[in-house]
Amino acid sequence: MELLSPAGTLEKLSYAYTYGADAAYIGMQDFSLRTRAGNITDADIAELTQIKGTKKLYAALNSYLHEDDLALLSDRLATIKAYPFDACIVSDLGAALLLRNYFGDTRALHLSTQANCLNSEAVKAYQEFGFSRIILGREASLVDIDRIKQAVPEMEIETFVHGAMCMAYSGRCFLSAFLTGRSANQGDCAHTCRWSYRLTQRADTPLVGGELALEEESRPGEYYPVFEGDGYTTILSSKDLCMIDHLAQLREAGVDSVKIEGRMKSLYYVATVSRAYRKALDALEGKASASDWKLYRDELFRVSHREFSTGFFFNTEQIANPTEVSYIRDYLLIGTIGEEMGPQLFALHLKNKIEVGKTVEYIGPAILSIEDDSFTLEDSDGNSVEVANHHQKVLLRTDKPISKGFIIRQKLK
Repeated sequence: MELLSPAGTLEKLSYAYTYGADAAYIGMQDFSLRTRAGNITDADIAELTQIKGTKKLYAALNSYLHEDDLALLSDRLATIKAYPFDACIVSDLGAALLLRNYFGDTRALHLSTQANCLNSEAVKAYQEFGFSRIILGREASLVDIDRIKQAVPEMEIETFVHGAMCMAYSGRCFLSAFLTGRSANQGDCAHTCRWSYRLTQRADTPLVGGELALEEESRPGEYYPVFEGDGYTTILSSKDLCMIDHLAQLREAGVDSVKIEGRMKSLYYVATVSRAYRKALDALEGKASASDWKLYRDELFRVSHREFSTGFFFNTEQIANPTEVSYIRDYLLIGTIGEEMGPQLFALHLKNKIEVGKTVEYIGPAILSIEDDSFTLEDSDGNSVEVANHHQKVLLRTDKPISKGFIIRQKLK
């Protein structure tokens, strides 16, 4: 099975490939359902092509288009041709028609999960339209997948195996648009379902004693529909998906590509999760030991996530109830290792503060982790630096066996 990883930016794309992805998907700013993911622009084409190399790359053009959007896509087709995309992920049939007529067979069409495809007859219809791969709706069970694949064996089946789930049907949600004016169906979801709420008494009601309402933690004075309970709680935030222990069953059901959600997530998330699934797939295919990959699997439970579930694959019991906690996280991303500037001396690209004397860990594509409490920091003139902050230019000196592309993290207390 293909391992398909998210890439919100060029940097994340590079790490997705380096840490094990066979393919990656990235958004185009005007047409992606993750407009705040960074995405790519026409100025990135050369670098995008260089990073991609011989790997696969899919363009997320999966928002639903209004008339003006469709005209914009039509005007952009010649430019899109210059991008090194192997396929376009599409949910809007109007967009699919434009792409099919312009590119013919030179760019594959993949149906977005947003299109809610859940049965074999729908798959056949999309096949006749020109789609070569279906990203099934997250509501599809393993039994459904098996039956669909048997009915249409030549169609590639892709399914999400890890990351955030949505309480709305295949992500078609209006909650964000209702509360913030940011539409999830236009790529600008505010993740309103993830907010924390509490039951309180409205201060603006004429009723004696006040009227009970929901108040969001960071928006005092704004009131939402009532529910019973006390303290802050999530009300619509679903559990995250994790299928790393069930890849053999997915393969048996006929899945061709397993997909990680997370174009809005950090570089650390993309790398660590991609690495874990790469090791698991390698073990499944006999390329790695059964015991080795489980060490990398354990790392999934240390990356920022909500409670894990198996989604709809086996039953709806786990996913039917919202998560009871916001985020679980064991590590903080400190930065990444750049070029080796001298013996045991590396450029350092900081995302958070680093301090000499504090223990950090390095992780690599094939290195689980290496602890280091004896590293030193220097500026470009070789002067000692004790503390460096986000984006500050410093060099890291260490005797640990690391190289460019390694990630630095720090354990949270």
